Amino acid sequence: MKEVLFRCGMEAVLDLISGKWKLLIVYHLMHGEQMRFSELRRLVGNVSEKMLSQQLKEMASDGLVRRIDYRTVPPHVEYALTAFGKDLARTLQPMCAWGSENMEEIGAISTARAIRNA
Repeated sequence: MKEVLFRCGMEAVLDLISGKWKLLIVYHLMHGEQMRFSELRRLVGNVSEKMLSQQLKEMASDGLVRRIDYRTVPPHVEYALTAFGKDLARTLQPMCAWGSENMEEIGAISTARAIRNA
């Protein structure tokens, strides 16, 4: 298989975190040590169980998230950020702050976009 070469760091990051829900998963996991699947699903919002499961599997395979299986009946599984994932989470904090500071303007832009696309 041919080695993947990136032209810049942003291209590499986008390859790793592509997927609608991955950044939100990282965001919510950075505020807690470990979380159960149902708790993550509630926090992330409108994600389906199938999509959340798929995104978590990809993130675990990529080394961003650790899946902790307690091997109990009933099943008890939790998710946590790895050191690699925590490093990514630290880089997202300024973007989260920017989003919070500009939430009203971003909301207006999103509303206008929805009206245009209706």
